Amino acid sequence: MKYLALILKNLFRNKRRTALTVFSIAVSLFIFSALVSLPTVANEVLADSASSTRVVTHNKSGLTYEVPLAYRPKIAGVPHVQATVTQAWFGGILHDVTDQFPNMAVDADQAEQMWPDWGVTPEQWEQFRKLRTACIVGPDTMRRFNLHLGQQITLKGSLYRFNVTLQIVGVFNNKAPNTLFFHRDYLEEANGGHSYNDEIWSRVDSSANIPQVIATIDEQFANSSAETQTESEAAFMAGFIKNYRMIFNLAEFLGVIVVITIGLVAANTAAMSIRERRGEIAVMRSMGFSSGTILSLLLSESFVIGLFGGLIGCGVAFGALRLFRGVGEMQAIHMPPSILIETLIAAAFIGLLSAWFPARAASRMNIVEALRMVA
Repeated sequence: MKYLALILKNLFRNKRRTALTVFSIAVSLFIFSALVSLPTVANEVLADSASSTRVVTHNKSGLTYEVPLAYRPKIAGVPHVQATVTQAWFGGILHDVTDQFPNMAVDADQAEQMWPDWGVTPEQWEQFRKLRTACIVGPDTMRRFNLHLGQQITLKGSLYRFNVTLQIVGVFNNKAPNTLFFHRDYLEEANGGHSYNDEIWSRVDSSANIPQVIATIDEQFANSSAETQTESEAAFMAGFIKNYRMIFNLAEFLGVIVVITIGLVAANTAAMSIRERRGEIAVMRSMGFSSGTILSLLLSESFVIGLFGGLIGCGVAFGALRLFRGVGEMQAIHMPPSILIETLIAAAFIGLLSAWFPARAASRMNIVEALRMVA
């Protein structure tokens, strides 16, 4: 700490250079942390669903094809299946086309058994079962539209040619941050007695029995007019995410490239700064400063610059991603704490490594030769 004043004085001797270096590091780490957050969030979703005992059955021809409603009682009779729920995508909007979020109609009778881990209280599930127009909403959607329990909302149909008026009776936890559930029988009634059924969800008594249940369900409907494909929840979610996997990999690659590029720029800047101070370093050596002390001082200056740039970059990226959480398909994106830590570590390494070689060379320079070079 006794050299802190000297470190600060050297940092501000060329304010423009220091500010530009901090800014360049901040921009690079802003890009890095924002890009790397994309695949991390996807991996978190898969990790959450990997331990689930839920499986989903959809039409083998694709998700745009219907699953007959008559399949539900047959699936319910499969050994090890504890609950079944039919799900129909509604795709409504709250105000305008930019207000899209996942909203679907589900069977209310066994929804509590199907999603007990989604944070809805037994009292809220009871209200959901009793009230025909009831709905349960995710916390991010509640905040995004400033909604509250008991409020009545109207979803405008986009796939269906009618609207549905709903009353909020419950709130999910962060496992379903943007989802809205309402009654499938209400949707069926509003649509003249028919709803387009996309999937049938099943809850299995143990994860060890999931392969057996999947095989039994698909064998049961083989060679029918609507053959099925049953998947675990993790596999089902991965099917959606794999369409973006190449983008995620590219984002990670670009983030690393940006950090390496700025690291090289910072190294060049550090080399220029240290080269200009060769005479000063030689004088300090002649005054009794050891090579290790001078190396530590030079590395400390660069470390502070890198860390300060990292803090700015992380802070701006964190704030920007929070703003994007309320915009369309970007709702689920956030910056996990692990990315914040990794980015700050990267900032520290940029600061230390960019100055290591020129600082090490300067601290070991022959005093007489250094003085002669600047004389």
